[in-house]
Amino acid sequence: MKIMKDVSLDALLEQLNSGDHAAAEQVFLAYEPYLRKVVRRLLPAELRAKFDSMDVVQSMYADVLVAFRERGMRFASVGHLRAFLIKVTRNRFMDRLRQHRIPARRELHQGETDLDRVSASPQPRPSEIAGAEELWARMLALCPPEHHEILRLRRQGATASEIATQVGLHPGSVRRVLRDLSLRLACSQAAAGEAGTS
Repeated sequence: MKIMKDVSLDALLEQLNSGDHAAAEQVFLAYEPYLRKVVRRLLPAELRAKFDSMDVVQSMYADVLVAFRERGMRFASVGHLRAFLIKVTRNRFMDRLRQHRIPARRELHQGETDLDRVSASPQPRPSEIAGAEELWARMLALCPPEHHEILRLRRQGATASEIATQVGLHPGSVRRVLRDLSLRLACSQAAAGEAGTS
């Protein structure tokens, strides 16, 4: 599958191998849709509601970005880079799958108890509210003010087409804004992780 023209990928690869961090972000944007497809192909139908392919890809990218910066990773060719990203994405997906299946097995093996019959509160826990508000504030800080309305509508559950109609953009532009924000968020989380380990 061709992701971008090989000429532009070759140029990006050259920049990446010379240590250009901006090229690493461009490579991620170029490969992100393809890597999400890799995850979706691996995902069993019964787990689709519990997994977000973008979460897996962003998590993988955050680790790869740290490794690229700290270890000076280099790639011999575009094919080598693509194979590396696919392998790391598959490995990250398998890790997430294992993490999910252990609790799922426990749930299956435990019989119903009195606690199971007690209905859970429909209200989110205070820690969930605080976490959501913190994430919302970070997203607004990472996003230009002119895109805040796009985020607000997305938070309300609007689709890219619905948002595009309301803000006067093409649906593809809305998806690009949301994808770029996801990338900035992943980079921000990777940077926070680096700061936490140093």
